[in-house]
Amino acid sequence: MSREAPRADYLDLAPVARASGSVRLPGSKSISNRTLLLAALARGETEVVGLLEADDTARMLDALRALGVDWTRRAPGDYVVHGAGGAFPVGSAELFLGNAGTAFRPLTAVLALAGGTYRLSGVPRMHERPIGDLVDALKALGADIAYLGREGFPPLEIRPPRSAASDRIEVRGDVSSQFLSAALMALPLAGRAVSVAVAGELVSKPYVEITLALMERFGVRAARAGWARFDVPAGARYASPGRVQVEGDASSASYFLAAGAIGGGPVRVEGVGRASIQGDVRFIEVLRAMGAQVSAGDDWLEVRGTPPLRALDADLNHIPDAAMTAAVLALFAEGPTTIRNVANWRVKETDRLGAMAVELRKVGARVDEGPDWLRIVPPRKLQAATIDTYDDHRMAMCFSLVALGGVPVRINDPQCVAKTFPDYFREFARLAARAP
Repeated sequence: MSREAPRADYLDLAPVARASGSVRLPGSKSISNRTLLLAALARGETEVVGLLEADDTARMLDALRALGVDWTRRAPGDYVVHGAGGAFPVGSAELFLGNAGTAFRPLTAVLALAGGTYRLSGVPRMHERPIGDLVDALKALGADIAYLGREGFPPLEIRPPRSAASDRIEVRGDVSSQFLSAALMALPLAGRAVSVAVAGELVSKPYVEITLALMERFGVRAARAGWARFDVPAGARYASPGRVQVEGDASSASYFLAAGAIGGGPVRVEGVGRASIQGDVRFIEVLRAMGAQVSAGDDWLEVRGTPPLRALDADLNHIPDAAMTAAVLALFAEGPTTIRNVANWRVKETDRLGAMAVELRKVGARVDEGPDWLRIVPPRKLQAATIDTYDDHRMAMCFSLVALGGVPVRINDPQCVAKTFPDYFREFARLAARAP
């Protein structure tokens, strides 16, 4: 299922004087790929409405089809998945998953218990993203997984599980919450009760909340002891809920909400609101702390604001993707902003801590970088710059906001946004009033 298009080398954004209007958000990447996988594992047919149509979900859809799961696209964002009832029809396959962590990690866990032989690979950056902690946990369940390259990293070969296995496993929590989410989604395939202990401080907890909420939607409830242990009961089986409506992507909402804070507004995003199960909806707390006016309904958020914003010193581990938007908002604040406890930025689509520091300096900021923090001192006047995006969709979308500082910005490789939001720049231009 190809979504490839010719790639533009760069996109020039003219200075923007004001931002206002409304945007209907694409579906959440995290909810979309989790829903597709759970629907594939469930008994019965699931209608998935509002599914994100972008590179990451295309990778998951292609993988499911290669595994013998039938699905039908009825209209944009409207799919029907014919569940396999816990056993994939195809027992041997090679899957290319690009740089889609929300596909690679959960499929690794599920296929490790599926009883077949599979090879999983991705783009070079995916082969630099650690997976050893998840593999170690799966091996305790009896999984037979071999590294085809560097130890602890993809690509992987998965073979039928061994018979000897534990009913208690441990998953490291301080590198990526995707490891725990992947293990939890796979455990109903173990055929017995399994307890998962979390080693270390769990990062990005709201993403695990999404996983638990969706598992329960598909009929499997994991008992929990806070964030330290999770128990999936014997006999747990996924069953279709019939229809799932995918929320708009709260991480993508952050760019438009930030534009409202910087560019006057009002800017309204539709498809996500105070009833959201996504942690990144809490980005509105950052906006309020920085002085913006926020209104919210169950299915929408709206922001108005006027620079200079207030500076911030905050632990943003709970909203790691939206925290990148806060780093660019710091350019429009009075005084230095410090963003803390975001070490997991380093194992994302690129080393986001390093990349953010380099690109923020290009527009004139003074930036200090620590192992898990950034301190950003805004310049007196923003500088025009050419922004490198590192094949990272969020770098491209974040730095579009610099144009609201009244300077032109060149975004290299703008089509990297196809990973989660192919129409981002079109929507951004629709809200933007050019500076004279």
